[in-house]
Amino acid sequence: AMAAHANELEIAKKNLTDAIGDNVKHYWANLKLWFKHKISKEEFDIEARRLLAQENVHVHNDFLLAILTRCQIIVSTPEGTGSLQWQGNCPPKPGKAKGKKKCSSRQKFDHRFQPHNPLSAAQPFSPREAGGEEEELRLSAHTLLLPTRGQLEARMMVTAFELGLDNVTEEAISTMSYAVEHHLKDVLTAVITRRKAYRLRDGHFPYAFGSDVTPQPYLKNSLAAYHSVTECPPANASLPAGPPPQIPPDEAEQKAVHLLACSSSSPSAPLPPISMFDLLQALQVHRSVMPSHTMYALNVERILAHLWHPSHEELEQDRVHRQRLAAKEGVAVS
Repeated sequence: AMAAHANELEIAKKNLTDAIGDNVKHYWANLKLWFKHKISKEEFDIEARRLLAQENVHVHNDFLLAILTRCQIIVSTPEGTGSLQWQGNCPPKPGKAKGKKKCSSRQKFDHRFQPHNPLSAAQPFSPREAGGEEEELRLSAHTLLLPTRGQLEARMMVTAFELGLDNVTEEAISTMSYAVEHHLKDVLTAVITRRKAYRLRDGHFPYAFGSDVTPQPYLKNSLAAYHSVTECPPANASLPAGPPPQIPPDEAEQKAVHLLACSSSSPSAPLPPISMFDLLQALQVHRSVMPSHTMYALNVERILAHLWHPSHEELEQDRVHRQRLAAKEGVAVS
């Protein structure tokens, strides 16, 4: 089923590019703007009609329907198993912008449209709670969540079309999803290691973030206890590849208590929440976290834009304004 729908998408894309001709780059640019919520669906359709002749408008609709069908399969099929059981009342696809929902009860996608009562397939009305309008924005910058497979599929298809490719495979989507997770973990690790102490396993892998265990030079056994934890196994030991040796719980607890006794007695002051200054410093020190110069420059520019703070004149104007408001209300302000 996946291969059949992939072929349908390629055919629809070829028909669209043949109908538009040299203006296909403008169409891909408008499609990308629509996915990013920069333009509405109505504006996208108007631009598509402007690029297409009246008798070729249907290729625009066929292409969008092929994308919806393809993304619906990605979302509704279990990962890597089984064939798709296409349902007539399928759930709305979370990856498409503007809440666009198109469901089909046919097993095969075709272009033969027949008159049908649209109310027969309408979903039951359920009133939304207050604040439901904000939920329509499904960009990661608004939801603060990683993109779903459907969202990732749609974005990757738009990028592939811009580069002249015809398809996006399942493996590419999974690889991109894992890459995004690991990239975010690398950024967070760089930020946290700049703020708190940590230990290294095998000289490379950081762990035990936030442990205030530091060797005290004036205590006799401090350095030996510290190295017994950080350099386990010893650096000069040649051990065969395999899982690390298991330490009995009693011995691990004894080492932890010994190390804690050799560490500083006064707890360090709690750190403030992670700010944009911490993120900027981490990216500047750990340059390899973001090896692409284009992405690095773009993100540093965004961070610097968020580091804005009011000037002395603006702070003074704000203080005077608050004093005037308080005077009107009869409240004393320091």
